[in-house]
Amino acid sequence: MTTTETRIGKYEAMFLFPQSASADMNGAMDHIKEVLSKGEATLHSLVKWDERRLAYDIDGNKRGVYFLSRFTADTRKVKEIERDCRLSEKMLRSLIVRNDELTDEEMKNASAAQRTMDEARLREDAPAPAGGGTEE
Repeated sequence: MTTTETRIGKYEAMFLFPQSASADMNGAMDHIKEVLSKGEATLHSLVKWDERRLAYDIDGNKRGVYFLSRFTADTRKVKEIERDCRLSEKMLRSLIVRNDELTDEEMKNASAAQRTMDEARLREDAPAPAGGGTEE
């Protein structure tokens, strides 16, 4: 009988969503949490990194919202997480890199996480744009 050793690694991941995700940041963050939990990862930090124009159109999107996360996971499960990200219809792109040099404080990134939660709460409370149209 053989035993398999579990190796836990520290990871950083950048997730790119269409600009429409800025209106529903909680929905985008919940989707990221769902993908990571499905891969049995432990999420330490999830923050909105930036919202900017893309270098080239991706699925007809000219702008995107980037989320940065830091998590720990079994090294064998990361391929499953990457696969789920590629198959996601909500996410445009993702990049996951191993970074074992992160300290516990950097993993938590508490102040940035609080700013992201505050922004998501403000966007939820904001009134809908007049006319009900979409931005081009």
